[in-house]
This record gives sequence, C-alpha cells and structure tokens, in this order.
Amino acid sequence: MKAWNYEAKVAEIERIIARIEAGDLELAEVFEQFVQAVEDLRECENFLQQQKKQVDLLIETLSDQ
Repeated sequence: MKAWNYEAKVAEIERIIARIEAGDLELAEVFEQFVQAVEDLRECENFLQQQKKQVDLLIETLSDQ
C-alpha cells in the first residue's frame, strides 16, 4: 500500500473538482466523486491538525527552556 501524502491528496481533490466542473460525468458518478473528495478533505484536515499540534508542542517546549 502506498504511503499517504498530503500533496497527492490535494492533487486528487483538484482532479475530482475539475472532472465535476467539466460536466463529463454521469450524475451518479458526480455524487461518488464528491463523496471521495469530502473524505480526502477530511484526511487532509486531520493531517494538518496533527501537524499543528506537533508544532505547538515544539514551540511550547522551546519556550520553557
């Protein structure tokens, strides 16, 4: 299984949006793609929140010294 990559997820979300905006998909596939994009966005948000927590912890550790 391929390692999770933030930049790759963002690129995938952009690809999905472009396909939806192009109007080339059937309605059922638009909904499927939309659901996938939302799931990908949630993964990205969770990743960013985790990274922010780590940065905040590092800053706090540096401030305590």
